[in-house]
Parts: sequence; structure tokens; C-alpha cells
Amino acid sequence: MRLKALKAAFPSTLPIFTGFWFLGMAYGIYMKVSGFSFIYPMLMSLLIFGGSLEFITVEMLLSPFAPMQVFIMALLIQARHLFYGISMLEKFKGTGWKKFFLIFGMCDETFSVNYTVKIPEDADKGWFMLWVTWLNQLYWVSAATTGGLIGSLLKFDTNGISFVMTAMFVVIFLEQWLKEKNHISSLMGIVVSIICLICFGADSFMIPTMTAIVIILALSRNKLVEKTCDE
Repeated sequence: MRLKALKAAFPSTLPIFTGFWFLGMAYGIYMKVSGFSFIYPMLMSLLIFGGSLEFITVEMLLSPFAPMQVFIMALLIQARHLFYGISMLEKFKGTGWKKFFLIFGMCDETFSVNYTVKIPEDADKGWFMLWVTWLNQLYWVSAATTGGLIGSLLKFDTNGISFVMTAMFVVIFLEQWLKEKNHISSLMGIVVSIICLICFGADSFMIPTMTAIVIILALSRNKLVEKTCDE
């Protein structure tokens, strides 16, 4: 039963393996060239397991101690997992002890696979989702750890490697832009970001921007839904 579930789950995670190893290696190298031991990316990828948050955490660790700012930033960045969790409540029913790791290890990619893939009838649902979750985290942890280990061996200039996360967000934004029927929410985000950047400066605009975007989208949700339905 477990082996059948593993054989069924593994092919679904291969595309994620490719992406995770590229980004995870970049993250591990970034941590190393920022002055941290490979232990940091290994433990952070194991315990935090949130790529965007882990990249930002590097800057947080190098900045003055500000626990409240860190808490708010982490909450806003990872708040989408609240909605993932609600969507998976029905699918996690009957998984027993596996539910605890399924909840802890759920990331964007794992959610996409476990929510959309058609599980073979001869494979146990709980074990299938567990293998997907465990394999994806294994890819990320191993890549981040490897990047941390080889970071000190690299002889070329690694300045700007942190831009890999910016590049990923740009690609995600462009993909979302192409899929949207209207661009109201995307344009709203751009405008709010520019205004907050001007008002708060480059070092302090992130939290006000994300807070403002969440509030504006929450208040205008009904109108946005109506606009989308009309189109």
C-alpha cells in the first residue's frame, strides 16, 4: 500500500524537484555568502519550509532585532496558507496521524498536486498525499543544504544571487497577468507599492504595502468578483 502510493506520487513531484533544486541551491548559496553556516539553510528549510519567507529571513537576520516586524512580515507573506488549509479540510479527512505532517509540510506546489491530481484507485489517499508532501520538502531541504555546503567553494562573484527570488516573483506576476481577464487587482498592487515606496522608503515600505493591499482587496472583494463574472 505504501509502496504503491510512493510509485504513484513520485512522478507528480518531478517537475517540482527541478524547480526546488534550482531555487533551493540558490537560497543555500545566498545564505552561505551572507555569512551563515550551512546549518542555517538546512534547519530553516526544514522548519520554516517557505521559500519566499526564507529568502526574506536572510535580510531579517542581518537587520536590527525587530520581532514584531518579523512576525507581521511572516504572517502577511504566508497568510495564503490559511486559504490552502481551508480548501484541504475535506481531503485530509480520514488520514489519521498523517494529517499533522500534511498540514505542516503544505507549500504552494504540494497544495497544487494534492488538490488537483487524480489519485489512482489502488493507491491509499493518505499515503499518496504524505509522499508528495515529504518528497517536496526533501527536495527543498537537500537543495538548500547542498547550496550552503558548496557556497564557500564557489570562486566566481556571487553578488546579486538574491535576485533569483525577485526574478521568481516577477515570473509569477507575469503568469498571473496573462491568466487574468482583467488586471484591476494587479494594477492596484503596483500603484499601492509605488505609493508606499515613496511614502515610507525602500527599507520600510514592504509591511505597509502588504497591509494596504490586503485591506483594499478585502474591502473591494465583492466588486472585483462582480467585475470578473460580468466579463
